[in-house]
Amino acid sequence: MDKMEKASEKRKGFVKEFVDFLQTFGVIGLAIGFVVGVASSAVVNSLVKDLINPMVGLILPTGNLSSLNATVTSPVSGKPSVFLYGDFISQIIYFIIIALVVFIMYKQLKRLGLAKM
Repeated sequence: MDKMEKASEKRKGFVKEFVDFLQTFGVIGLAIGFVVGVASSAVVNSLVKDLINPMVGLILPTGNLSSLNATVTSPVSGKPSVFLYGDFISQIIYFIIIALVVFIMYKQLKRLGLAKM
């Protein structure tokens, strides 16, 4: 066996080992899940920002949930600090919706026998 054949076998061995790794650890499924997660994250972000915040804002004096804030002036320096608690509440709503979507997807995968947990 010459050096070219050994190098070719070594390359085939590496490629086979890499493919086995991808299959064993479900890296392809993980990558697909990541891409779908990023896309659904954008949709949920738009839902919260463009629909839920303005609806909640209808009953708020500021007109938008994200713009709710509290300003506190420091007694030491006299400089104001702004606490954007409305944006924080928006992020909590965003998180709850994402968690709910993941939970529903998990329940469906479990029902179909595809979830291993």
